Amino acid sequence: MSNVLAILLAGGAGERLFPLTQDTAKPAVPFGGAYRIIDFTLSNCINSGLRRIIVLTQYKSIDLARHIRDGWNILSAELHEYIEIIPPMKRVGEDWYLGTADAVFQNFESIEAEAPEHTLILAGDHIYKMNYQEMLDWHRLHDADITIATLRIPPEQADRVGIAEIDTDYRIVGFEEKPQHGNPARSRFDATMVSASMGIYAFNTEVLLRALHEDAQNPDSTHDFGRDVIPAVLKKAHVTAYDFRDPNAKQSRYWRDVGTLDAYYEANMDLVNVVPEFNLYDRRWPIRTNVTQQPPAKFVFAQEGRRMGVAIDSIVSAGSIVSGGRVLHSVLSPGVRVNSYCEVEYSILMPGVDIGRYSRIRRAIINTGVKIPESSVIGFDLDEDRARGHSVTDGGIVVVAKSF
Repeated sequence: MSNVLAILLAGGAGERLFPLTQDTAKPAVPFGGAYRIIDFTLSNCINSGLRRIIVLTQYKSIDLARHIRDGWNILSAELHEYIEIIPPMKRVGEDWYLGTADAVFQNFESIEAEAPEHTLILAGDHIYKMNYQEMLDWHRLHDADITIATLRIPPEQADRVGIAEIDTDYRIVGFEEKPQHGNPARSRFDATMVSASMGIYAFNTEVLLRALHEDAQNPDSTHDFGRDVIPAVLKKAHVTAYDFRDPNAKQSRYWRDVGTLDAYYEANMDLVNVVPEFNLYDRRWPIRTNVTQQPPAKFVFAQEGRRMGVAIDSIVSAGSIVSGGRVLHSVLSPGVRVNSYCEVEYSILMPGVDIGRYSRIRRAIINTGVKIPESSVIGFDLDEDRARGHSVTDGGIVVVAKSF
């Protein structure tokens, strides 16, 4: 992987994750207790042998930059290994990044300076495990100019993503972004399914640079890879599909776009199942993060009645204290405090959350640093939650963004 450059797109505002993204970029949102969303793609890179990584940032990126600086300083500059954060600098015009393709185009000089044979384009807001080396081996085996990683999904979900039409030699001959009709092209890998783009692209670098320059000159383009660049090059370049192989060591292939609050909630809940769909505990494919100095988690009080410090079917991160409260099927991030006689069920508590005594929390996301007053009730009466100013998702998840 020495002649491969990875470009990780991490500049999105994450509007559909608001209010979790009110003060930080989507890839920096906490996930799964100890992690940030971006940690999963960065871990894939390191586990795949990628050692040259550029992270393109834009929206409220200081928290993300600090997380990468403090937690991902594991590479050797002497060996020309790096994770480089590049904010928008208006190198080629007066605009900030106008889309995923424009973000890469505005940094084409950085790509040329590295002169990689292949360039990987990755998203920083998906939860999955993937060996990019296997994808590049497939790319070279089929002598492709561009390879798109695809995931098999049911046809009824095709209107959510870009769908590839794949010929018998695995060449992509058509690409439709979020088709709204009822007959999307079936997958070459499974005729009962369709092949959805995962937003992961392997380019021969000279093909990438040419495509980006052509897209930049198109006044009608939205400068997005899936919507503009890929459809434009299908007839000019050899574009192949790579069927996603999952090192997650589970029966189903796991890939989640956590771009909405409901999707984010469900992906976290996946982790606390008795047999979790996404395996955080596989030492063969470790997920890395910035580990801050915290004392061990602590559970205190064990008395008859309701006063019992206990967590069942839950993730409890370092620095958390469950002091006489009961936690069920929930994710507790570092530094959380659950006080006496509380009941927290099917919820996500972000770092530093403090739940006041006698409170009852159900199906909620409590944002970083929020202090819940004593005797609060959240998640039981959604109309009342809305009246208090909390957000309520289509799936009925209550999001508490600030102390009240």
